Amino acid sequence: MSADRAPQPEGPPDGAPDGPRPWPVTDTRVGTDYRIFRSRLDTVTNPRTGGSMDRVVLEAPDWVNVIALTESGDVVTVEQHRFGTRTATVEVPGGMVDPGEEPIEAARRELLEETGFAAERWTSLGSVAPNPAFLTNRCHHFLAEGAVRHAEPALDGGEDIVVRLVPLAELAARIRSGEVDHALVLTAIQRVADLRVAPRGGEGAGPSDG
Repeated sequence: MSADRAPQPEGPPDGAPDGPRPWPVTDTRVGTDYRIFRSRLDTVTNPRTGGSMDRVVLEAPDWVNVIALTESGDVVTVEQHRFGTRTATVEVPGGMVDPGEEPIEAARRELLEETGFAAERWTSLGSVAPNPAFLTNRCHHFLAEGAVRHAEPALDGGEDIVVRLVPLAELAARIRSGEVDHALVLTAIQRVADLRVAPRGGEGAGPSDG
């Protein structure tokens, strides 16, 4: 430490809480059911000010994402139109967990339905909260190794999907370049590949992916 630099205090100021305090819910009103989520309006109290305010929450079922790898190391990807951005996106197979269904069961089902692929070796890669600001659900990631084509995709009336096999290193490079930018795809792929971007004008060509 520099001699002319005062030491920095550690921890919160005196009297401050150690962490964020819960916001008590004083009222809840159920909103519209949109099938993929249901809206809810919570009346909450700010623990700092005591003020009351309404906050919108979306009650959504859990989701799954599948990193399906063939024996040659290709990732089974899906390309489809997304209505939110009005663009085609490159993703991995996934979808909603049905009522009474375990995440691993949903992952196997979605992989087969969207791509026609199945796999014997499955590993949980954990889960993430897609957006805790207003969503209640989690997205579960799975690695499916030894994926092989078993059938034709069984798409529902709201799907139009193109299935492509992409080498893992190529997919990681397309993520680093920004071409593939679906947030939940990135959180899944980063558990099996190094997605760090080399410093600008820096040394080396970036990390390699097995």
